[in-house]
Amino acid sequence: MSIRIRAAERDGIVTVRALMTHPMETGTAKDSAGNLIPPHHIQTVLAESEGNTVMTAYWNVTISRNPFFQFQFEGSSGDNLKLSWTDNKGESDSTETTVG
Repeated sequence: MSIRIRAAERDGIVTVRALMTHPMETGTAKDSAGNLIPPHHIQTVLAESEGNTVMTAYWNVTISRNPFFQFQFEGSSGDNLKLSWTDNKGESDSTETTVG
């Protein structure tokens, strides 16, 4: 699993903190032999709660390796939250949690 997530509600606002494990290669770095490392980065991050999209982020090579991010939305304790990403190579991952 490449996503660690925590979601907590306070006064009707859910704060989500997520850490993703991903190389986020820009395509400009070189390996030890001097060859360019091909681009490999997350392109889309999607958060859904109770079947509704609450956040969509479109990323590119400017995001750092193993990105951490935080966002907020209106929600309730006990709601289901699903967070997923898709990268430029077609790889993807997702995880779910219950808002605390």
